[in-house]
Amino acid sequence: MSAKSTTLDRERIRTMSQRELERYNKATPRSAAMYERARKTLARGIGSSYQWREPWPVYLKEGKGSHLWDIDGNEYLDYLNGFGSMVQGHAHPAIVKAIQEQVLHGQQFSEPVEDGVIVAEELARRWKLPKWRFTNTGSESTMDTIRIARAVTGRDVVMKIFGSYHGHHDYVMVSVPGNYGDFGPRDDYGSFPYGAGIPQAVVDMTVAVPFNDLDAMERRLEKLKAQDRVPACMIMEPAMMNIGIVLPEPGYLEGVRELTKKYGVLLIFDEVKTGLTVAPGGGTEYFAVMPDMVALAKSLGGGVPCGAIGGSEEVFAEVENFNVWQVGTFNGNPLAMAAAKATLFEILTAEGYEHLAKVRQRLADGCTAVIEKHDLPAYTVTLGAKGCVTFTEQKVVDYQSYCDYQDAEMMDLAWLYEANRGIYAAPGRDQEFTISVQHSLEDADRYAEVFGEMAAELTA
Repeated sequence: MSAKSTTLDRERIRTMSQRELERYNKATPRSAAMYERARKTLARGIGSSYQWREPWPVYLKEGKGSHLWDIDGNEYLDYLNGFGSMVQGHAHPAIVKAIQEQVLHGQQFSEPVEDGVIVAEELARRWKLPKWRFTNTGSESTMDTIRIARAVTGRDVVMKIFGSYHGHHDYVMVSVPGNYGDFGPRDDYGSFPYGAGIPQAVVDMTVAVPFNDLDAMERRLEKLKAQDRVPACMIMEPAMMNIGIVLPEPGYLEGVRELTKKYGVLLIFDEVKTGLTVAPGGGTEYFAVMPDMVALAKSLGGGVPCGAIGGSEEVFAEVENFNVWQVGTFNGNPLAMAAAKATLFEILTAEGYEHLAKVRQRLADGCTAVIEKHDLPAYTVTLGAKGCVTFTEQKVVDYQSYCDYQDAEMMDLAWLYEANRGIYAAPGRDQEFTISVQHSLEDADRYAEVFGEMAAELTA
């Protein structure tokens, strides 16, 4: 990356942000009224803390193809796509048909169904991992893989990447993106709970290391070995999400695989976000590094809650012999399996991935052209159906560099500016976009066009 000559006017960014905020609030009066109603019964008026935004959340009403509508009637091109869970797009005909046909024959049995067998067979083919079980969410998937890893190894400590999010169960709600101040030395990062309600004993059992730093990881493993605290597992995304997108440096994932084998640590790829969106076999296929287990969810169900875990014969022996009870009333339920089957065999096919690649490249090229034209301190990152614009002159390689370099004010402005012009993306500093098979080249051009309008005003 080369240094940029343009120095952004901070006062102009703040002035534009205030103007865009006022414009957006004026365009969402029904959401404001709904918030006042909702907050009386829903805590803070929302179903998940991640749905909050100032001064009120925006309540959505309809999704069709690549478009969304809120309750005020505002129309958007959807680049949030359910935080990356809707690579199929909204109301895809294959998903609608699959669910409609299944619901007529029963929506829940709490017993296995044929579609579950078919889905498991296809996941095994794509990931080259022989054994599978189903869950309902990404949090359940990562929770179950960690429990299995502990059973296999007989150890308790969990290692993760500092700044990665792996769901909302206690053992991974540690050292996720947050305001922690000094992290500590790179080879001895602190463990920080993400909010209240997480026991300190749990926090102490979770150890975080920096992404893209094999030396720091090995030094930490050596310290843990000396303390007789070798981890049961290393859980990580093959590429960091939730802070934009941070790609692994060449050789990094291969090095992690070697280190985990050296120390007898099971490697878990959290592919809740990368699974199916990056390649047919997710990040495991894309980066050609084989973990011991993978955790899937989000796009697998095409909008229906659905997750899965896959692994080797060795690790799943602990499940098959009932040493680990991997359970759930809705695991592999008929509606989720019907949607997953449609996803795998009718939507995310070779043709589907070819279309995603064309739209992603068009969008990325458009954003890069804007950056170069206006000499912005920014760069574009893409991975499969996902991408982002990172506002900094410096390359972000881990959470520390993200905190040091990413321009938070620019990210906030970008979300507001885009939303006011019909582009719905991930709010805040992550600014990650996800395209769907129902996005068109024209949709990609519109995203870049709006980005260009903002850049032109910023640098005029």
